Amino acid sequence: MENMQTQAIVFGAGNVGRGFLGQLFSESGYHVCFVDVDAVLIDTFRARGAYTIRLVDNAHTEEVRVGPVTGLLASDAGAVAEALAAASLGATAVGARALPHVAPAVAAGIRLRAERGVEEPLNLIICENLKGAAAIFRGMVFEHLDDAGRRYAAGHVGFVDTVIGRMVPELTPELRAQDPTLIIVEPYKELPVDRAGFVGPIPEIVGMEPSDDFALFTARKLYLHNAGHAILGYLGYRYGHTLGYEALEDPYIRPVLDGALEEALQGIVRRHGADEAREYSGGAREYSGGAWLRAHVADLLERFANRALADPVLRLARDPLRKLAPDDRLVGAARVAEAAGHVPVNLALGIAAALAFDAPEDPSAQELQGRIAREGVESVLASVCAIDSAEPLGRAVLERYQRLLGSGA
Repeated sequence: MENMQTQAIVFGAGNVGRGFLGQLFSESGYHVCFVDVDAVLIDTFRARGAYTIRLVDNAHTEEVRVGPVTGLLASDAGAVAEALAAASLGATAVGARALPHVAPAVAAGIRLRAERGVEEPLNLIICENLKGAAAIFRGMVFEHLDDAGRRYAAGHVGFVDTVIGRMVPELTPELRAQDPTLIIVEPYKELPVDRAGFVGPIPEIVGMEPSDDFALFTARKLYLHNAGHAILGYLGYRYGHTLGYEALEDPYIRPVLDGALEEALQGIVRRHGADEAREYSGGAREYSGGAWLRAHVADLLERFANRALADPVLRLARDPLRKLAPDDRLVGAARVAEAAGHVPVNLALGIAAALAFDAPEDPSAQELQGRIAREGVESVLASVCAIDSAEPLGRAVLERYQRLLGSGA
């Protein structure tokens, strides 16, 4: 392995690992080692020492070579532990359900570092769609360490929360066959991270923005970005669209989306104290709280309009039972919006459209519709969303749900 200060290890070489982290780490001067279960992908990394990402938007296309990189199969436990022992930066991007399978490998690498007396810190950025992912994964790793290993890790290993905003479309089978390493992404490259999670000096990573108020970034991602996508997904499906940008251009859906984002924005400002007197830094930009969020919303809408990504409505809408959870993108946004003192009628319509989502190819949608048929929508609203049908938000959702069903749209 090369000099420790140039090593980064990334667990997961998919959309986030290969499509985002690899680029940022490589541009920051790191030699990147991917750990994955895809043997073809790992063999190609090893043979080429690099891969290509294609940056696309409505104005241009650019291909970027990412390297040097290499790869290890996740099953090669000894080599993975050695790579982690020699790294000064790491990340996971495997999906929340796979974290328990990664924890033993991380623990093995930490044990090697402890045995060898490595004093340089190792910071692991946990890029998973899971609230409190860093603390959860830290707990998983610590289960595989003895007391001495835990003491060493507590002082030498950081577990860092982040939220991932880059959008990555699914590749066609034809493109995947041409080049197994190719990945198509939008140019957006901001990586907000929780400053409190780091041990030792915070590494300088292209696009990375350490924050002391990370809950605000989490709310911004979930209640603006994710909520906006959900609105496009569920209303887009209801009104016969195939792609997200088509839904964005619909003269009925766009005002609802704008209204929902404004409701969520007002709630975030109120909930997090992001008033006009408070400033947040974002790279080279500085905005007061409300203006900072408005600039982000304007940027989001431009990104949602990216035709080159061709994001399917069904992907944006899939798994409604998860997306209708009380603290998730729609109901969570509506609850935050209520903090501004109004019933969030646009978000209520988004919740209603999610309740009506019945795509035959989505198992979660079919389970949802089965529950509504058996239990009634009021009961499902309470059990899935924790919304009482008699409260103002519940009444707003149910009224719009009945309108959607009655419209036949």
